[in-house]
Amino acid sequence: MSATTHDVPSMHGRTVVITGGNSGIGKAAAVALAGAGARVVITARSETRGSAAREDIAAASGSDQVELSVFDLADLASVRAGAADLLGRCERIDVLLNNAGLILSERTLSADGYESTFAINHLGPFLLTELLLDRLRASAPSRIVNVASTAHNFARRGMVFDDLMAERSYKPMEVYGRSKLANILFTTELAKWLAGSGVTANCLHPGSVATGYARDGDTTGFMAWGIKVYAHLPVSLSPEQGARTSVYLCSSPEVEGVTGRYFAKCKEKTPSANARDEAAAARLWEVSEDLVTRASGS
Repeated sequence: MSATTHDVPSMHGRTVVITGGNSGIGKAAAVALAGAGARVVITARSETRGSAAREDIAAASGSDQVELSVFDLADLASVRAGAADLLGRCERIDVLLNNAGLILSERTLSADGYESTFAINHLGPFLLTELLLDRLRASAPSRIVNVASTAHNFARRGMVFDDLMAERSYKPMEVYGRSKLANILFTTELAKWLAGSGVTANCLHPGSVATGYARDGDTTGFMAWGIKVYAHLPVSLSPEQGARTSVYLCSSPEVEGVTGRYFAKCKEKTPSANARDEAAAARLWEVSEDLVTRASGS
C-alpha cells in the first residue's frame, strides 16, 4: 500500500519540514503530506534539483503550500544557515522529518573534516534538530521523525566510539549501518530530553526502497551496480510505498504521544540490542554535541 493522500489524516494548518525532500521517499512523503493539506518545506543541497522537486510536489499534490530551503547537511555551517532560514520562514514547525541520507562506497570527509556518512546521516540532522527544538516545543504537540534503517544491524560492534570516523577501517555497509544505528540511539536520547514537552521523537525503517541511492556518484563500482540492480527487483518498494511509515509517524493520531520508538511497516518493532543500549545513546549525544560545537569554533 502506498502513501497516498487518501491514507493521510487532515494536515491543514500544520507545517512539515522534510530534509532530502527532493527525491525518493522524502519527495513521496512531501506529496502525501502536502496533499493532506500541510504546508511542506523540503530541504535540498541543490537549488536546481530542489526547485524542480518543489514544482513536481506542488503539481502532484495540488498544493500551493510547498516551499524549498537550500542547505547542505554535509556542512555544519550550512546547516546553521539552513536552520536560520527555516526559523525565519516558519512561525511554527509541527513536524520535522529527518529523511535525508546516503551511502558512500569510499571514505571521504565532510566540510568539517568528519567522515561523510556519519556527518550527513547523523551529525547534520542532530544539529538541525537541536537548532529547531525551541520552535518545535513552541508548536507542541509536535513530532520529530528520523528515518533509520534495518541496516543498523550491520553495526555488529555498536558505535565503535574510538573510531567513529572510520579511520582504521572503512567498510561501506558497516559504516552506513553505524550511521543508521546512530539515528536510532539519537531518537532514544532525544525522546528522554523531550519528555513532558509535548514533542515526540520516533524513528523508522522504510523498507528496501528503490530510491536515488547510487545515482549521483555517491557509490561506485560493484556496490553501485548492486544497488541499481536491486532497485529494479520485484521485492524493492517504490518510493511511495517506502514513504508510508514516515507519513504515518508524521500524521497518524494512532501515534499521538508515542515517543522513543522504532517502527517498520507502520508497526512498532524491536531494534537490535546495540540500538537499545541507553548508555551508548547518552554517550553518542555527548560526543555529537562536542563534534558540532568544535565545528562551529565555539
